[in-house]
Amino acid sequence: MRLNPQHVAAIKQLAAEQFGADVRVRLFGSRVDDAARGGDVDLLVELDAPVAEPGLASARFSVRVSRAMNGRKVDVLLAAPNLRTQPIHEVARREGVLL
Repeated sequence: MRLNPQHVAAIKQLAAEQFGADVRVRLFGSRVDDAARGGDVDLLVELDAPVAEPGLASARFSVRVSRAMNGRKVDVLLAAPNLRTQPIHEVARREGVLL
């Protein structure tokens, strides 16, 4: 996994602040591959409760994490009971690393 411990801690803290203590965050995509270089940060945020305004929530979290990571591009995928599951959700769960 190509995130340093400080970035992992920041992501977890920001997720808990925005979504609550029960949130789960998985890193997926190219950053999971230690042999790869570069790439954005792809995060799956898993919630047990419905999320209000998912587009806004996702964008806010993405910006906060990007700032914590010195402007690195961050893509956020939300999974919650009120949101439709897409094939990318299954890929992220299967290949992702729980932070």
